Amino acid sequence: MGKAEQAEPFDLRGLEAYLRRVLELSSAESNMVLEPIIGGLSNPTYFLTIAGQRYVLRKQPPGNLLPSAHAIDREYRVMNALAATDVPVPKMVHYCADAMVIGTPFYLMEALDGRVFHDNALPGLSPDQRRDVYVAMNQTLAALHNVDPVAVGLSDFGRQGGFIARQVVRWRGQYEKGKTRDIPEIPQLGDWLADNLPQNETTTIAHGDFRLGNLMFHPTQAKVIGVLDWELATLGEPLSDLGYNLMTWIMDKSEHHGLGGHDLAALGIPDLHAYVSQYFADRGLTGKFEPYYTAFAFFRLAVIFEGITSRGKQGNQVASKSQDLDKYSRIFARHGLVLAGVN
Repeated sequence: MGKAEQAEPFDLRGLEAYLRRVLELSSAESNMVLEPIIGGLSNPTYFLTIAGQRYVLRKQPPGNLLPSAHAIDREYRVMNALAATDVPVPKMVHYCADAMVIGTPFYLMEALDGRVFHDNALPGLSPDQRRDVYVAMNQTLAALHNVDPVAVGLSDFGRQGGFIARQVVRWRGQYEKGKTRDIPEIPQLGDWLADNLPQNETTTIAHGDFRLGNLMFHPTQAKVIGVLDWELATLGEPLSDLGYNLMTWIMDKSEHHGLGGHDLAALGIPDLHAYVSQYFADRGLTGKFEPYYTAFAFFRLAVIFEGITSRGKQGNQVASKSQDLDKYSRIFARHGLVLAGVN
């Protein structure tokens, strides 16, 4: 039934029987094939083919999880709600809350045919193509933040106001609960964030992990056809998404394909100021973007990477593939401290 039988220890025959029932497929149709999608360090994801149709199956990882982590039910709900908006998302097919089927909840969505760019410098593209990709990413983020949560049935997807304050408390707590070592830069940055909270805040749908690698582009055009990986989505301050997106410009090219050290003009990629200006224009915003939001993004990412490191030490299969990622927690926290003017 496919290579995934060795990669993920769950009952493939039971999964096939379940899907044939909920998708109303006959047992005479072709057998199910499951293939792991390599590259993710969070929720295990697979291509699934059954009855001639190709889907994507996404599930929680096995083992003990931090509270509210890997919330695939929220992923499913937000993408389903956005289906009729200008935000491109895959079509949701089925959500299974019953952990007895494969050991954790999971959902099924359509498989998109397109390109995912993991290197932010976009090797192999022309300068004009690179510019168009970044413009499309920026426009997609603005389109998301322009969606009225009430209009799409997401009024209760999170709380109004106080988002950044709650997030700082949450991620400080996540670090303390999940840490297996002391990294002083993380609590130091957390303290600064708590002492310098923004005064004015708005509320929109916030993706929580908006970056180039979480976008599916058209096979040949600079057009986003799917925004992926919504497990951190909620109602919150939209500038937190922009701040997270901007980390790419701060990271060195040796740090998960950051843009630092690249000649952006030669590449055709807009600089940070131009990118922010486009976003503000598309949203009709005025004022100045504060580096606080990118410092906060680095803080959160540092805590997330510590969580990956912690799960790897506990023998979690997905996290164990992280290899040398344990060094990035300190690197990201230091980036945040520099933006904060602390270090």
